[in-house]
Amino acid sequence: MSDIFNKVVSQQDAIRKLLGKIPGFSGYFERENRRSSDKVLRDMVAKQFEEVWSRISGLQRDLISQGAIYAIDDLEAAAVKIRQVIDRVQKASYGYSGFFDAVKINEKELELLYNYDLAMLDNVDAVSKAVDNVETSIGSDGLPAAIRNLTMVAEQCVSMFNKRAEVITASIPQ
Repeated sequence: MSDIFNKVVSQQDAIRKLLGKIPGFSGYFERENRRSSDKVLRDMVAKQFEEVWSRISGLQRDLISQGAIYAIDDLEAAAVKIRQVIDRVQKASYGYSGFFDAVKINEKELELLYNYDLAMLDNVDAVSKAVDNVETSIGSDGLPAAIRNLTMVAEQCVSMFNKRAEVITASIPQ
């Protein structure tokens, strides 16, 4: 599957590995490993979005020092969207499904969750490139357009993450 999943599996203790050999437990541990992998992946995605958010904060300080106060509010709109993504990624359900939950998340749904969260890494790259564009546009007439582009890319990230639950529930038979 991936390096993250393999890392989670390799870090299991001996008792957990032994219980995994008992019939019926192996599927349970496989799901738990996928949940843990999804959590590790989301933490990594959130950290990378945090780095981009910090860069935006730095750009805001640069704009203030250069007297480009007119651009601060628009850049703040992008920063707020990135903060929303970070908060939602960090607080998202990572595939837990209790015995009495209305929606059961099984291996297939966990795989979808994992792949969806992995796709969020592509969004980090897109936002980072948009921030690069803002940075190179400081002091030019292209700054407002670069900030609008960054805001649009940030909004797409929020929208994509909001559709995460739909991806899971669409795959569960009603």
